[in-house]
Amino acid sequence: MKQREQTVRLIGGQWRRRLLRFPALEGLRPTPDMARERLFNWLGQDLDGWRCLDIFAGSGALGFEAASRGATYTVLLEQNRIACQALQTNRSQLAATQTEIICTDALTWLRQPTTPSALFDLAFIDPPYTSALQSEALKYLPAHLSASGVVYLEHGGSFTLPAGWTVRREGRNGRAHYLLIEQETS
Repeated sequence: MKQREQTVRLIGGQWRRRLLRFPALEGLRPTPDMARERLFNWLGQDLDGWRCLDIFAGSGALGFEAASRGATYTVLLEQNRIACQALQTNRSQLAATQTEIICTDALTWLRQPTTPSALFDLAFIDPPYTSALQSEALKYLPAHLSASGVVYLEHGGSFTLPAGWTVRREGRNGRAHYLLIEQETS
């Protein structure tokens, strides 16, 4: 039986108006257009030279949007094999050579050590709302962020930010609650 397909449109950058196709999987819902628009207004429309990490990539809307807006390197982590195949297809169709798709458990990947040259300026955390993966990802994420790195985090409305993080901006769009956070400085 063929998997039902959904689409989401990129809203800015070099691939503006291009569609990403992804399977209709339980828990997979792309970040709404209005939330993405607000996020990239907060960050500035141009991410030229940024390194981005899309944890729990799903449809890839956040990671591909960052790449479309000039991010030099974007890693998309996704565990679901079917969603990973769709991400690979979208990467090929966009000729998004600055993106890397890694089919893996995101928390396992985050637990791995990294080097200073591999740090990210921006990370996206947007797992299924029914999971508690946001807090788990935040435990391991500091080792992967640059000193000025920020995190976009999306949740379903019942999330408490763990110690060590501070909210820079926040918003809401329907069920989607989102935060732009950074590590607290001592």
